[in-house]
This record gives sequence, structure tokens and C-alpha cells, in this order.
Amino acid sequence: MMLSEVKKQLRLAGPLVAGFLLQYAVQMISVMFVGHLGELELAGAAVATSFAAVTGFGLLFGMTSSLDTLCGQAFGAGQQHQLGVHKQRAMLVLALVSLPVAAVWACAGKILALCGQDPEIAASAGRYIRWLIPALFAFGPLQCHVRFLQTQNAVVPVMLSSGATALAHPGVCWLLVRRLGLGSRGAALANGVAYLANLAFLALYVRVSPSCKTTWQGFSSEALRGIAGFLKLAMPSALMMCIEGWSFELLVLLSGLLPHPKLETAVLSICFNINTFAFMVSSGLGVAISIRVSNELGAGRAQSARLATHVVKVLAFCLGMLQGLVVVLLRNILGHAYSNSKEVTKYTPRMLPFVAASIMLDCQQSALSGVVRGCGWQKRGAFINLAAYYLVGIPAAATFAFVCHLRGMGLWFGLLCGLAVQVILLLSITLCINWDKEALMAKDRVSSSTPPEEMSTLNK
Repeated sequence: MMLSEVKKQLRLAGPLVAGFLLQYAVQMISVMFVGHLGELELAGAAVATSFAAVTGFGLLFGMTSSLDTLCGQAFGAGQQHQLGVHKQRAMLVLALVSLPVAAVWACAGKILALCGQDPEIAASAGRYIRWLIPALFAFGPLQCHVRFLQTQNAVVPVMLSSGATALAHPGVCWLLVRRLGLGSRGAALANGVAYLANLAFLALYVRVSPSCKTTWQGFSSEALRGIAGFLKLAMPSALMMCIEGWSFELLVLLSGLLPHPKLETAVLSICFNINTFAFMVSSGLGVAISIRVSNELGAGRAQSARLATHVVKVLAFCLGMLQGLVVVLLRNILGHAYSNSKEVTKYTPRMLPFVAASIMLDCQQSALSGVVRGCGWQKRGAFINLAAYYLVGIPAAATFAFVCHLRGMGLWFGLLCGLAVQVILLLSITLCINWDKEALMAKDRVSSSTPPEEMSTLNK
């Protein structure tokens, strides 16, 4: 049984990891094209990408993660028509949420300037992010389709769609940036084209695929009901993910206050890039276990969900050790891939053992967070992340960096403290799960469409 579970999770995680990396490549390719236009354009695109991730893309991505619970448990329970209803409802809510986000993006240049950003960089970032607005409105429904398909174990079409988009993206960027002469604006617009093409492919697949006939039965007015209940799960889902992401951005800002800020910021950016790449891999495992747990609980198979949780802990440990070992072995090489500066390449190897440790912890927290999402415990996850990063991680980082004078190493060591607390708390609540009770609650949840946290309160 354990071997069978390992195979199931790896069959899900493999295409998911590839899909995450390919989606991440789209934004990176756009930034690479901008980098050849000049330093100012590159700085503006980098700031705009970070601002967009914090204020828009991260928010929408977090909200759609609630579908891991809703669609996953409905599919496991055999209520397959509910997957389409949940998808439609999520698309409607995300479209409404995107409107105020787009208004903020339209004023991003002024906002960044008021926050103390260099006026030229702020203006360049403002121009870039305004042309990202079409991507915002395509990103929400795209993620809804991705979650809709993933929760019914249709992960290969998502991977193929992401792959086709990533392969075409350099050509689209060249056409808009170079051929049509749109510059950095064309690179931003290319993201919208990529997301829209990806969305069109998945929407067509859902429409014509025989495997989606029972889960997608066309648009229904039923999606207009239960929006408040959806928000009760979607908002904690968004907070659970955004709280963690915001803490990383805050550390980058703190690095600018250290002595030799250019060196510290450059090295920290390299570390974040390496950590982000590794996180894409562990995220695939996290989504895979979320699918497995939600499907099994929806089907009433409590012990199968329990077994899946035990298996993913072992897989996460092995994956974390492997990734951490690779980073440590390549610590003297990785810095040269990002910079030719002797100071940067000398400082980076000293930071990378800390990065390796954070990658190992990140694998565990990704897996355990996936279990939490599968059970519908996003509100608990949000409180855990808030405590781990803002009561422990950020204060510890500031203390080590500025009081103990450990500079960038201190910032990363504080992050490690936050990660350790997060893993301990997530492990504690997953060890205390009453799987039989969770299976009964999932059954009631699917039949009544009551949000998980609300159902938990009612059962108490």
C-alpha cells in the first residue's frame, strides 16, 4: 500500500513540478528581454514584477488554492458536477477582486515613489506594471482552470499547456519588444498573451475532453450562490500564502538598510532566486498531497488519507536532503552564474549553506501545508504562518542582522528560525488529525457546500 501511494504521489508531482517551472519561466523570459534594453528598464521590470507578485498574482493564486479543498473533496465524494460550479464561482470572485488590484497597479509608479523608491525606477516600474494589467485578468481564470483539472488528477494537460506557452513565449517577446518596438511594455504585454493562450488551451480541453464531461456541464446560475461561503475559505487561503511571501519581500527591503547595501541586496537576491527555484519543486509535492488528501477524505477513505500524509513526509525529507546537498556541493559555482563581481562570488558561498537548510525545511512545510489545504484548515495555516514569520522570523532576522551585526547572514538565519517554527507547528497539528472525523466532516461539507472552517465550528 505504501509503495502504491508513493507511485500515486510521484505521478502527480512530476507533471506538477514541470508545470510550475514552466509557468515561472514565462516571467523570467520577459525580464531577460527587458534586461537587454538597459539597466533602468531591468530595474523597473524587477521592481514591478515583485510589486505585482505581492499585490496581485500572489493574492489570486492564494485564493484559488481554496479549490484544492472544495474541488478535491467534491471529486473524491463523486459529486463531480460541483467541480464546475466551484470553478465558475471562483472565476467570478477573482474577476471582481482583480478590479481594485488593477486600479492599484495603474497608480503603482506613484505608490513606489511615495515609498522611497528612486523616481526613475518607480516611473519605469509603473509603465511596466500598467501593461501587466491584461495578464492580471487572464491569470485568475487560468489558475481556476488549473486547480479544476489538478484536483481530478488531470495534471498532464496542465503541464503540456504550460510547456507550449513557455516555448512560444520567447517568440512573442521578440515580436512585441523588438519587432513592434514596444520595449519593456511589450515584455509585460507578452505575459498577458502567454496567460491568455494558456487559458484558451485549457478551456478548450475542458470543453472537448471526455474526462471532463461529468465535471463541466456548462455555465450555471448555481455559481452565483454560496459566494460568501467561498470567500470564508478563499481569504484564509490567500492569507496563508501571502503572509509567507510578504516576509521574503520584507527581508529584501531590510537588506537595503545594511552596510554595503548593494552587495547585501545582490547576494540576498541570488539566494532568493535559488530558493525560489527549489521551492517550485517542493510546491509540486505540496499540491500533489493536497489532491491526494482531499480526494481520499471526500471519498470517506480516512486511512488512505492518513497513509498519504505519512508518505509525503518521507518524500519531502528525501527531496529536501537531495536539494540541500546539491546547493552545498555547488556553493562555489552558483554565485558565478549570477554575477562576475568578486565580492558577490566570494560572499555567496558563505550564505548558501543557510539556503540549503531553508530548502530542506521548505520541503517539509510545503508538504505539510498541502495536507492542511487538503483538510480545509487554511485558517489555521494562516495563523501559523503569521506567528512563525511575524512573531519569530522577522524580529529574529532584524536582531541577528542589526543587533548581532551578522548582516545578510543574520537576515537569512532569522528566516530559518521562522521556517523551523512553521514546520514544528504544522507538524503538530497534522499529528493530531482525527482522520475518521475529517472524513465525516468532508462528507457533510460536500453535501452541504459548507466551508471547512465553518463546518469545523458547527461540529464543535
